Amino acid sequence: MDPVLLARIQFAITTVYHFFFVPLTLGLSILVAWMETQYVRSGQDIYKQMTKFWGKLFLINFAMGVVTGIVQEFQFGMNWSEYSRFVGDIFGAPLAVEALLAFFLESTFLGVWVFGWDRISKKLHAVVIWLVAIGSNLSALWILIANSFMQQPVGYALRNGRAEMTDFFALLTNPNLQVMFPHTVLAGIVTAAFFVLGISAYHLARRQHTEFFQRSFQIGAIAGSIAIALLILNGHSQAQHMVASQPMKMAAAEALWTSEDPASFSLITIGDLSQRADVFAIRIPYVLSLLAYNRPSGEVKGIYNLQTEYEQTYGPGNYIPPIAVTYWSFRLMVGAGFAMLALALVSIYLWRTGFRKHPLLLPLLTWAIALPYLANTTGWLMTELGRAPWIVFGLMKISDGISIGVTGGEVLLTLLGFTLVYGALMAADIYLLAKFARSGPPAPGSAAADSASEASIPLVGA
Repeated sequence: MDPVLLARIQFAITTVYHFFFVPLTLGLSILVAWMETQYVRSGQDIYKQMTKFWGKLFLINFAMGVVTGIVQEFQFGMNWSEYSRFVGDIFGAPLAVEALLAFFLESTFLGVWVFGWDRISKKLHAVVIWLVAIGSNLSALWILIANSFMQQPVGYALRNGRAEMTDFFALLTNPNLQVMFPHTVLAGIVTAAFFVLGISAYHLARRQHTEFFQRSFQIGAIAGSIAIALLILNGHSQAQHMVASQPMKMAAAEALWTSEDPASFSLITIGDLSQRADVFAIRIPYVLSLLAYNRPSGEVKGIYNLQTEYEQTYGPGNYIPPIAVTYWSFRLMVGAGFAMLALALVSIYLWRTGFRKHPLLLPLLTWAIALPYLANTTGWLMTELGRAPWIVFGLMKISDGISIGVTGGEVLLTLLGFTLVYGALMAADIYLLAKFARSGPPAPGSAAADSASEASIPLVGA
């Protein structure tokens, strides 16, 4: 049993589980804050009900995200101690700031928000939930600062076999971070918007709590349409940055075997690695160059040209990432993105023309809750696996980052354990979210409505 492969699978599984919760936390915190802002501005009690209902679902998801995130940092010291030794001087700062500043900001004010209903002023209570939303997204920022170093190392010097920080400001202004952070925030808003849209569509199709879910649907439709359009534009910028900083990842994502100028875009490619050729392909001329350089010409380097170039730069070895996974995860991510753009426009159409005229479209939006999760997961897989064989691009290979004393059997045992425990947590999360989403908001003025947000704390632990 190869401990490197098992450790990679374990980290991938635990990260995918954790990332199931993160985007919804990032985006739903913003939407809930906006709903409470509308309550403060308008004084309409329905916005207070919306804030409490969607806030309860936010709390359930947040709790699960915290639980699954704790294990992530432990793995750096357990399975990846050589990697931690190499980048510890750089990773320590952003991860410490994330834990001591951003996460404590988020969690502390979340407690104030939960127990502060009718105990502090409405305006101050709305400020508190905005601080929760800011803290949530600042947590993502500091994590991405650390991850961006792995994608594009900056602000460091190699001393005694370690990467040591020489310029903290360079980490904060990493070009990779400038495209990755907006992408993550927008993906969170899209996830939350489709979550709100899907649940609202479920109730509207059954004509339950009509006014409540019409207003929720409106917020989800507007937020989702704006965010997915911006996300696609940002993804274009991210792809252009990838061509410049990690050309092998783009070549693998396009199954581009040899350099082309102008470069064609692959609609579908089935390749033969042993023959270094396509078995079957449908490609559109000029389009990849157009996407990479905003003009119909320009060289995009191919897989085997880059392999030769990397061998000359870094020495003998295989520098080709898993092409099939990179290629298809890229297409699933992009396909899900454009499907969400179409559905977001459908949701705007439904909101403007009336829900009862097109009853068959509402169940479609309920099922569409899964689309952002598909895009988030495949996007993460493409980002991380497309960097192989590097754990820190150009500096450290994955095989060099594993802990020396860890055996394959030990990693396999913990892999099975984490998979089962995380699977149970995900099942519990989906069950709780589905249970409270189906139940809808409590009746206005009822005891359940008045204690809705506070009641969610024991329910999370139930």
